[in-house]
Amino acid sequence: MSEIWQRIQHAGIWAGPIFFWQAVAIAIIIERSLFLYGNSINADMFLQTMQKCILGGDVQKAVKVCSAQNAPMARIIQAGLVKINRPDAEVQAAMDESALREMPKVNARTPYLALLANLAMLSGLFGTVEGLITAFGSVSGKGVDPSEKARILAAGISEAMNCTMFGLGAAIIALLGFAILNGKTQALEDDINMVSVEVLNLVVANREKVNIQQAA
Repeated sequence: MSEIWQRIQHAGIWAGPIFFWQAVAIAIIIERSLFLYGNSINADMFLQTMQKCILGGDVQKAVKVCSAQNAPMARIIQAGLVKINRPDAEVQAAMDESALREMPKVNARTPYLALLANLAMLSGLFGTVEGLITAFGSVSGKGVDPSEKARILAAGISEAMNCTMFGLGAAIIALLGFAILNGKTQALEDDINMVSVEVLNLVVANREKVNIQQAA
């Protein structure tokens, strides 16, 4: 820990912005991971349950299954099922309206990770340039003791290299988080779209099997 603290001190003032961007990125990664993985359900099993309920005409049970699932997919499907005694266009409109509320929650904040990765890397680059300017400026400075020049040169190079290291480290963490969470977000969106279309098609194709009284 002492060595890390020394490196942070050698990185100069630009260590502050770099670690700030890194802290924000880690907070977003934790929050998005909890939301995306905590609100995911098995799309195939959920669809099989919906299919069984709809083909059996037990829409009320399907609505209860959706209510028991704390997930955007379930809430979107539930919005359509509670309108099942209405025309097909209204069922689809209800699902679309619910999707407009739920999908932004799925996509929220993950794109900021790419921005934070760039900010951390650019902050590190800025610190690197500043350190090199300080280092080479000491060499060309007049009236400076040679031993002092060596110290300033070493300090400037140390600041440059440490800024580069911390900036790249923060950028790598943010980009890895972005890649993983963006993939999870896309998979969740694909599952929602697939299940929504499948359930709507089931409702449209099996109107005669639906117990309207239960859905009312």
